[in-house]
Amino acid sequence: MKVLLPSGLSPIFHNRVAWAKAYLKKAGLVENVRWGVSKITQRGLDVLSEKPDRIDIRYLKRFPEFNKKADTANESEDIYEEGNSRPETSKTPDELISDGYKFLRNELADQILEKVKEGSWRFFEHMVIDLLLAMGYGESKRSSAEALGKTGDEGVDGVINEDKLGLDVIYIQAKRWTNDQTIGRPEIQKFAGALQGKRARKGIFITTARFSKEAQDFAASIELKVILIDGVRLANLMIDYNVGVSTRDTYVVKRLDNDYFDEDE
Repeated sequence: MKVLLPSGLSPIFHNRVAWAKAYLKKAGLVENVRWGVSKITQRGLDVLSEKPDRIDIRYLKRFPEFNKKADTANESEDIYEEGNSRPETSKTPDELISDGYKFLRNELADQILEKVKEGSWRFFEHMVIDLLLAMGYGESKRSSAEALGKTGDEGVDGVINEDKLGLDVIYIQAKRWTNDQTIGRPEIQKFAGALQGKRARKGIFITTARFSKEAQDFAASIELKVILIDGVRLANLMIDYNVGVSTRDTYVVKRLDNDYFDEDE
């Protein structure tokens, strides 16, 4: 009941109940009495008397009213059911849209990470600066470029302002690896030591690789504030802050505004 749709706008439970009621209404099994109140119809009572094992879209298609009103809405469901390629036929259209969005986003994140690994260290340095600026860190591209420099090991490091006035600083270390590597606890311990040497109490370790469980546990246990950003999170941050990506399509999903139709004084 607490799990939300990926959009974060409504709980999955409420969304499924709403769509189930909409489907039952289209098939003539329930009817709306007033806002927020539904009532089973005689047809609905007849269906219950048959004691069906399951009432789903395939079952509701036996009613002409349902087929007449729901052909377009259920086109994707028909494909999944007939092709038998998707067992979760109980998912609502909202969930199907969310699943499609998550699939496209994951594919995009994989493409971004591959491109980052293929690029030069100089491109990687500029990309890190662009991302930090997009997230609100640093003052300008020029000052950030001066604050962060090449380390000589396929990475960048330095101190960057957390705010425009420079009231607090963050130590940044970013390492680009082209092969599949795991960063362990020793690397994070070394990073924490560098933080103290820079007199910084906050640090961000960015990598195209991934962190071991021991590295993550160590970062969470020390007094210094250390944020670990692995390749997957890096790609998703670039998507969130529009770094290296552009909008291809926009779909607007609208809902009924019940307040508009409320005639109660």
